[in-house]
Amino acid sequence: MTEAQAIRELVEAGLAGPTADESFDRFARLVQRQLGVPMALVSLVLEDEQVFPGALGLPEPYQSRRRTPLTHSFCQYVVDDTLPLVVADARVVPHLADNGAIHDLGVVAYAGFPIFDPRGRAVGSLCAIDGRPRPWTDADLATLADLAAACTSELRLRVARERARRMQRVALTANRRSRLLLDLSETFASAQSVGDVAERLAAVGAGIGARYAGLATLDPAGVRLTYTTLDHLEPGVPRTFRRMRLDEARGASVAARTREPLFFRDHATYSATFPEAAAMIAADGVEARCFLPVFSATTLLGVVALAWDSAQEFDDDAVKTQTTVATYVGHALDRVRLLEERHRVATTLQAAMLTALPEMRSVELAATYASATRTDQVGGDWYDTVVIDDDACVLMIGDVTGHDMRAAAQMGQLRSMLRTFAWCQDEPPATLLRLLDRANRGLSLHASGTAVVARLDRTPRGFDVVWSNAGHPAPLVLRADGEVETLDAAPDLMLGVLPGAARHDHRTRLLPGDTLLLYTDGLVERRGTSYGDRLASLREALADQAGVSTSALPDALVRRLVAGSQRDDVAVLALRVRHTMPHLPRPGRPATVRRDVPHTSTAIGRSRRWVDDVLESCDVAPSVRRVAMLLTSELLTNAVQHARPPVAATVEVGHRVVRIGVRDGSTERPRLRSPEPHETGGRGVQFLERCALRWGVDADAEGKTVWFELATTD
Repeated sequence: MTEAQAIRELVEAGLAGPTADESFDRFARLVQRQLGVPMALVSLVLEDEQVFPGALGLPEPYQSRRRTPLTHSFCQYVVDDTLPLVVADARVVPHLADNGAIHDLGVVAYAGFPIFDPRGRAVGSLCAIDGRPRPWTDADLATLADLAAACTSELRLRVARERARRMQRVALTANRRSRLLLDLSETFASAQSVGDVAERLAAVGAGIGARYAGLATLDPAGVRLTYTTLDHLEPGVPRTFRRMRLDEARGASVAARTREPLFFRDHATYSATFPEAAAMIAADGVEARCFLPVFSATTLLGVVALAWDSAQEFDDDAVKTQTTVATYVGHALDRVRLLEERHRVATTLQAAMLTALPEMRSVELAATYASATRTDQVGGDWYDTVVIDDDACVLMIGDVTGHDMRAAAQMGQLRSMLRTFAWCQDEPPATLLRLLDRANRGLSLHASGTAVVARLDRTPRGFDVVWSNAGHPAPLVLRADGEVETLDAAPDLMLGVLPGAARHDHRTRLLPGDTLLLYTDGLVERRGTSYGDRLASLREALADQAGVSTSALPDALVRRLVAGSQRDDVAVLALRVRHTMPHLPRPGRPATVRRDVPHTSTAIGRSRRWVDDVLESCDVAPSVRRVAMLLTSELLTNAVQHARPPVAATVEVGHRVVRIGVRDGSTERPRLRSPEPHETGGRGVQFLERCALRWGVDADAEGKTVWFELATTD
């Protein structure tokens, strides 16, 4: 029997399969021609069969199959004895008489000489076969011996060539691995957040041929994994795949639970192991997958998920490469965890210095603060709002020079003084800034920085705004019609330079639906980009967010404009003037207001907020307003997307009931239906049926009005 190592080398050289080989078929033809035999074979003996890379004259189906079991093999005796086997009539040879080759292959006369591999091990034979008894002449055997020697040379050359290729691949793999380790070290060294680690993992995954690379982190309780983002996972993965419990039948869950990596060579293997999870993923050509637990020492941090377009054989080298990636991810997460802990302490201190925004009737307030650093430093950016009474408030925002604890302390003191002046001194903003500058010098704070102070006073039509600018970026106003206006009056001198410097007030007006935006320079300043270009980008971004709720606006602007590495602190403060009902409802006299709605999807968000504003001005409970906005949104969406213009919304607030209607130019009535789970529409009428007190349709020749009613209280 051929030795196991020799068989392995034949397999690696591609010679162990039942496949015709042109070179060995040539040897079979030479034997057939030189010895005049009907059959000639180049046979290689494996563990439980023999294969024929060279074969001529075999009866079917063996000529096509190119293989037989060892029960039909004379060549196995050549390999076992490492000597030629020559018989004139095998039927009279005791140990050959029962061999299946005699009956099935027609082997009677046989002459076979061994073929050797590069290590001198017999692995097969070159043989001549006749279906009748035949005495083999010395010339026959000499010719066969010469051809067997040549066949041995060919086999040795093929095995040696493959061994050389394999060694070259090993060397290249080792070189690639060294480069990979260096790249991993450099790639993950600069990661400063879990998001950074996920982004760098995606790049590393692409470098090793993976189509997708995702990172799922373990929650503090150790019971749930959450993918940091779905951007680097398969497009067919549903949103519900972002989070999973460790006891679920999911690849990442099992890898985390067992703390062992999982490898799937193709999608069929993955589907067989996790059929429910695989059934929820859209077909997108992904084949191989692996899930690698990530550790810090012995503590589980998460799981790395990799996916490939094609099937993968996860050999030792591939497994080492992928587990090395997981190891570097663990190191990076460890470092990020330390940085984020320090950052959390710093931002907690910063947040403690910023009071919560007050509530004020007829306006919406929202703000955000984003720190520039991942270390324990804090910055000097701040914002504040002081409500004077039901009809007046003061907005302020500023930036104290510096990015350290001293700047934060100075920021806290200046902000507190300005807050006190705004509350105690019924003065315009320029006077408040002048008082602040004098106190800064008189109390020896010696702080420098910029600020904007704006006072808003209610009028029958909205708010009058008076503002003063101490060297700060100009405020912006997003008008109700989507236009953006820059309040670009010339700024005065910054704080802390010349306390007696002249300061000026400027005026504008905010109407219902208008939004005033105050911000610090971190939102518009960027190295390599002019201030004018950045301000233009902010104006464009603000216009694009016209349909976004006020509460989401500051964060939306920061996400859009402060991408990547944030070099400066950012504070953003937004105030939107709510729409109001022209007159309040009374018993027996409901209040009604109507609004035309443009036949575009962008108008839906604004109209929905208009409904909430009107209801808020009539003291309708927040819970009722939320349901009203949901149902109104469904009616508006249906009117804009499926009906003809004109579209209009009407709000009627009575003593006990709110009635909201949406009119469009179509006479087709809505139908109550039960959409399939995968359908995106068809649920609006279901919402009306379940949430409204009553609902109905008023139709005429020019269109229809779909309306619903809600109780004004919970």
